Amino acid sequence: MDSSSTRRQVTRQKLYEAAVTLIAEQGFSSTTVDEIAERAGVAKGTVYYNFKSKTELFEELLRHGVGLLTASLQAAADETAERGGTKVEALDAMIRAGLGFIDRYPAFTQLYVAELWRTNRAWQSTLLVVRQEAVAVVETVLREGVENGELSKEIDIPLTAAALVGMVLVAALDWQAFQRERTIDDVHSALSLLLHGRVSGRR
Repeated sequence: MDSSSTRRQVTRQKLYEAAVTLIAEQGFSSTTVDEIAERAGVAKGTVYYNFKSKTELFEELLRHGVGLLTASLQAAADETAERGGTKVEALDAMIRAGLGFIDRYPAFTQLYVAELWRTNRAWQSTLLVVRQEAVAVVETVLREGVENGELSKEIDIPLTAAALVGMVLVAALDWQAFQRERTIDDVHSALSLLLHGRVSGRR
C-alpha cells in the first residue's frame, strides 16, 4: 500500500470516528459536515474529497463498523476451529468477540442499534445488507453444528443467529449504560450460561 492510500485510510478513519461520536451525541440531522471536519481535525473540503455527502459518509460508516464486527466474529469462529473446538465453543468465542467489539466501539453500537429501528433512511438497504453479513457468520456455525449432530435439528438457524447477535448487542448496551461496574468477563459469563442453556439450573 503506497503512502497516499495509507494517508487516505487514516483520514477516513478519523472522519468515521468523528462522525459516529457526533451523530451518537446529537443525531444525524443535527450534525453538520463542518462539525465532523472540525472534530476530525481536517478541512471541510477533505470530507467532500473522501465522501460525496454526509449521507454517503454515514452509509460508509455503517459498512465500515459492521464490517469490523463481522470480521471479529469470523476470527473468533476460525480460531476455535483451528484449535479443534466445538461449534458451541465457537459461538461462545463469538459472544466474547462481540462484547469486545462493543466495548471498543460503544458509540457506533448505540448508533447501529438505533438505526435498525428507523425505516425512512436512505441507507436502510445498506444497513440490512451489512447486518445480514454479521448474522450470516453465526448462521454458518449453527448450520455446521446441526450438520455434525452437535446441535438439534429443530433449531431455526436464521432466527437463532439473529437472536444471538441481538442478545449480545442489547446486553452489551445495557452493560455500557447501566452496569459499568461489571467487567467484560462478568457479562460474557452471564451470556455464556444462556448459550449453554443452564439458566434453568438443569445441567
